Amino acid sequence: MTEDTTNQGLPNRWLLAGGGILMQLALGAVYAWSVFRIPLSKTFGWSISDVTWAFSLAILVLGFAAFIGGLWMRRVGPRIVGITAGICYGLGVGLSGLANGNIWILWLSYGILGGLGLGLGYIVPLATLVKWFPDRRGFITGLAVAGFGAGALITAPVAQQLIVSVGLLNTLAILGAAYLVMVVLGSSIMRNPPDGWRPAGWQPSAKQQEQLQARDYTLKEALSTWQWYVLWAMLFLNVTAGISIISQASPMAQEISGVNAGIAAGMVGLISIANGLGRLLWAWFSDAIGRRNVFLIMFLIQAILFFVLPSQREFTALATICFIVISCYGGGFGTMPAFAADFFGPKWVGSIYGLMLTAWGFAGVFGPLLIANIRQSTGKYDAALVVIALIMLVSAVLPLIIRQHRVAGQPVEAGARG
Repeated sequence: MTEDTTNQGLPNRWLLAGGGILMQLALGAVYAWSVFRIPLSKTFGWSISDVTWAFSLAILVLGFAAFIGGLWMRRVGPRIVGITAGICYGLGVGLSGLANGNIWILWLSYGILGGLGLGLGYIVPLATLVKWFPDRRGFITGLAVAGFGAGALITAPVAQQLIVSVGLLNTLAILGAAYLVMVVLGSSIMRNPPDGWRPAGWQPSAKQQEQLQARDYTLKEALSTWQWYVLWAMLFLNVTAGISIISQASPMAQEISGVNAGIAAGMVGLISIANGLGRLLWAWFSDAIGRRNVFLIMFLIQAILFFVLPSQREFTALATICFIVISCYGGGFGTMPAFAADFFGPKWVGSIYGLMLTAWGFAGVFGPLLIANIRQSTGKYDAALVVIALIMLVSAVLPLIIRQHRVAGQPVEAGARG
């Protein structure tokens, strides 16, 4: 195998990591959508449901676009896919500023075109950096997607100020241009390392050596194993729990703890911090204790917290619980790319994990609908939260049953044993 030396002309892998974080900060701004929800409704008379569909479409399209991006990267490499993503995402957000009363323009621009850019761009740093950091798979994927989780934390206050100073539609145009520049700039330095590349002087542990020796699986081969579908289900269930809280954070806080809307709005910033930190910390933790154990712990923690959440009348306690739940939500995104690379190898992880991200799209629709419908039928959030707690308890079985897949005596994955 080749090693990283100064005379090989290879880029500094931490520079690539910086480019990936820059991309994800721009892409993660999608989580600041709630900033636009009320202004759009008041300006054009659209219902909350109509406006929310723009966000739901973007997340749904993201899942499928990530799969397309993973396949395309196999042919053209990460740079072209990333630059295309920046153009689509930037134009999608910018063109939504032309909606001016036409909800279909908002859905097509922000939801479809923007969602396409989101998915194409999201997979690029994950699939690329996991190849540059075989020594720190969990940490680097967590670091990359932490930028996505933190994007709303930066964008939300900026967008609010712009709406006041230049108007709603001009704000969307300005942000679209900024996102285009950020994603294209970050993508421009993306490239794959030579086959078999390792960091200079790195001596892999026994667990890491087994991962490196496992062969790379194609998408077709990965889909022929039951393990791929278990990983998909784990991601789907983890996202379902977290996104149900994200979608109802403010009204849920007002109902359960009795705080006013202004205080409850602080949950948005808190969620952004938890999302970003969870993506990094849980993924880093998975390098030490294994991906299976991280998901087992996250599912069990969430089962307990969703059970006790309805009884929390103090806002501080409720916010703390939501913070931990959303950290687990982010942790799933930080850990799963490394989990997939452990199982199926890093070479084709772009398409393998890209298709797995359809779980995000489906959960992005299922989770909010689940909690909203149960809330509507019962008049309280209590029953909905207990149902989610039971789902998390059942979900904890999945990390217990998943094991390495063997073909001709060779494991696909060894690092997830525990």
